[in-house]
Amino acid sequence: MTTDTDVVVSGGGPAGMMLGLLLARAGIRVTVLEKHADFLRDFRGDTVHASTVRLMDELGLGEKFRRLPQSRLGDLEAPLPDGSRITLSDFASLPAPYNYIAMIPQWDLLAFLAAEASAEPAFTLLTNTAVTGLIKERGTVTGVRYRTAQGVEGELHAQLTVAADGRHSTVRKELGLTPKEYPVPFDTWWFRLPRHPGEQDQIARLAGELKGDQIALSFTREDYYQIAYFTVKGADSRLRGEGVERFRRRIAVLLPQYADRVGHITGMDDLHLLDVRLNRLKRWYADGALLIGDAAHAMSPAGGMGINLAIQDAVAAATMLAEPLRRRHVTTADLARVQKRRWRPTVIVQALQRMLHRTMFVPAFSGKGARPPRPLVFLARRLPAFKKLPSRLIAYGPRPEHAPAFARRPS
Repeated sequence: MTTDTDVVVSGGGPAGMMLGLLLARAGIRVTVLEKHADFLRDFRGDTVHASTVRLMDELGLGEKFRRLPQSRLGDLEAPLPDGSRITLSDFASLPAPYNYIAMIPQWDLLAFLAAEASAEPAFTLLTNTAVTGLIKERGTVTGVRYRTAQGVEGELHAQLTVAADGRHSTVRKELGLTPKEYPVPFDTWWFRLPRHPGEQDQIARLAGELKGDQIALSFTREDYYQIAYFTVKGADSRLRGEGVERFRRRIAVLLPQYADRVGHITGMDDLHLLDVRLNRLKRWYADGALLIGDAAHAMSPAGGMGINLAIQDAVAAATMLAEPLRRRHVTTADLARVQKRRWRPTVIVQALQRMLHRTMFVPAFSGKGARPPRPLVFLARRLPAFKKLPSRLIAYGPRPEHAPAFARRPS
């Protein structure tokens, strides 16, 4: 089966769905291909920062967005070797109404964006449909080949093909592009522990624990605690080989406040491994194709900025490419301008993440003990106003994007 559209987007994640919504509001026919049947996958990034919340308001979706199930994170604190704790970022100090990070399950966010985009006549979402290859004519990408979950194969021709299909991008592989990998000292295991009735922890509170060579973050949710356990990269097989009893003891020591419920970790299959990557492509485009989000630059979970940077990529791409798409004349130079706009914020955030890896995680895993970077602790203690700087950087990123005029609607 062969069909055509103006833009085909591979991947229905945050970048792909946002791009689809924005372009459809410009009247540009856009088709998003998502290989899964739905968005229900656990332990995906779900920190929605101020830049994205503000974008929702600009799109006229703020009221609906705030009705989605979510909680608010007001600060970020970390333990010190003497047992005290220090607040490193105080999001509540930012100007309202963008003075928090929204903690929202990613499947709810994606379903919300899909519903809003589907209200636009120019938008099509095809689930259970995986991109299997690219169509090229005289060296230019002119669409994709796909296969449905039922085994039906087809082709979709388009002016522009956008890869928003994540760190294992099929489109990137088909283009023969290889990102530069930066060393990452850790992987992350995600799991849940129950939150007992009557526990008064603030919803969305984020707390870190650093002991020896082990690090954990605990997110307080409505009825459970979401735990991120960090240890040296490549240790997954060894960790699983030690068995669930050993892992329970690790967590009971590292997070003694949850020692009474580690039995809810029933087996090692309850641990969801995130193979942490930090990389970026030198070039995010080819003739007829553009890569955004994790397909162009995989981010560390440090700071929870990956989703929001991906969405900013989508906004920049829609803003800069809508008019060339309307003229049916998208040039490689147009695609290069998108990368040029988003390159510096990507480099800055990744540089900060690499610094955090070096100063916090590498010492921990080399036996020197984990602790927040000393300069950061010094400034947070001596200059309370300093906390606004990391708060603003995390909340908005180095170059926040605004909704283009053609996509704005009254709230």
